[in-house]
Amino acid sequence: MKNFYQVLMIFVLSSATIIAQDSLVFKNGNVIVGEIQSLNKGVVTIETDYSDDDFTILWTEVSEAYTESLLTMVTVDGDRYYGTLRTDNGNIIILNDDGTEIKVDRNDIVNLKPLDKGFLDRLYAGIDLGYTLTRARNQQQFTLRSQAGYLTEKWSIDMNYNVLNSSQDDTEDIHRTDGNISFRYILPHEWFVMAQIDFLSSTDQLLDLRTNSRIGVGKFIKRTNRLYWGVQAGVSYNVEDYEGEGNDRESTEAWVGTEFNVYDIGDLSLLTNVVVYPSITESGRVRVDYRLDLKYDLPLDFYVKTGLTLNYDNEPIEGGVKTDYVWQSSFGWSW
Repeated sequence: MKNFYQVLMIFVLSSATIIAQDSLVFKNGNVIVGEIQSLNKGVVTIETDYSDDDFTILWTEVSEAYTESLLTMVTVDGDRYYGTLRTDNGNIIILNDDGTEIKVDRNDIVNLKPLDKGFLDRLYAGIDLGYTLTRARNQQQFTLRSQAGYLTEKWSIDMNYNVLNSSQDDTEDIHRTDGNISFRYILPHEWFVMAQIDFLSSTDQLLDLRTNSRIGVGKFIKRTNRLYWGVQAGVSYNVEDYEGEGNDRESTEAWVGTEFNVYDIGDLSLLTNVVVYPSITESGRVRVDYRLDLKYDLPLDFYVKTGLTLNYDNEPIEGGVKTDYVWQSSFGWSW
């Protein structure tokens, strides 16, 4: 009878290779087949076709793991791998994407996250829209917040574009546009290098266009399937075109920043970052960019979001304001 169950388990695992992507074998001999969603804080989450809810299991109760899903894996030493898993004589074997094999202790794996190779699986995008119409003074306001990106095992590209247009009778219209495009390349031990271009246009700051190009290096202080916190620093070149003649500026700046992102906390996620720019070529000038986004996921990939974007300049041009900010609440969709 014992041999029968062993043969049956082998058959189940072999069938799982065809039917599903991943298989976990528990210490008590039970087998679960599905798709690994994450490993975080000692708990592995796996999605199956036969349950509405994902299963969560203590990683210490798993004796064997076999995956066909492509996974990003992080060890206790901060080493990152990309590939699949299998078990051999009690050891976890990581088959890297380049064909090499790495043997690690099961307890040394602290983070797993699927990362499919398909183009659409690596692409993400979202758009939020908001509109307000008030009878008094015919006030109208339109807001847009959007983001898109592409993620691989070693690098990522992220883009953001935000717009606020406001108008009412007997008052000048208000227009504000900001956005950025950034590139990040992951190095060993949670270090990364990055390059980013930010732009801002604001009638309140009399700013036709600010283009800030920056490069730098950073490190993830903490990074799991639920959150990350990183710090970064570098240099930037800032070009500003203002309303009127003789007000334009060009300057070189140092910069230092930090970003904190909490995601997958149920349906809630939070992103906040701040960057400080002490000028190198304009003595005494300091700028600050701050962002806060709070998002709540709804069914069918819809969500509601509220967010703050703030820009501070201790030496604005004459007639401009030191602090310019916009708080937007909107309804959106992502994929």
